[in-house]
Amino acid sequence: MLQLLHIMEEWTAGLENGGQINTIYTDFQKAFDKVPHHLLLKKLQSYNLNVNVIQWIRSFLCYRKQRGKINGCYSEWADVISGIPRGTILGPVLFIINVKKTAVYTQVDGE
Repeated sequence: MLQLLHIMEEWTAGLENGGQINTIYTDFQKAFDKVPHHLLLKKLQSYNLNVNVIQWIRSFLCYRKQRGKINGCYSEWADVISGIPRGTILGPVLFIINVKKTAVYTQVDGE
């Protein structure tokens, strides 16, 4: 919330000074499902985290299976190769780490 208030203050000041604001809206609704495990683990390794911590996170993310059910019939089990489990404390932290280096920075014209 604090970041939203900060950016709104910057945008307001920019507009009051005759500037222009360009924005891109991104829908993160399914973003948790799109995080490739292998890329996230590489990113964690680049931060020089302890090997045991990375192995623990690998166990949290990887080696999961899923299947679907339609009209009472189940599909075959398939490996889950992407996505961060929702409803966990670690999930949002891993998502933020994943987008950290790919975040889009905003700038008010003229700065």
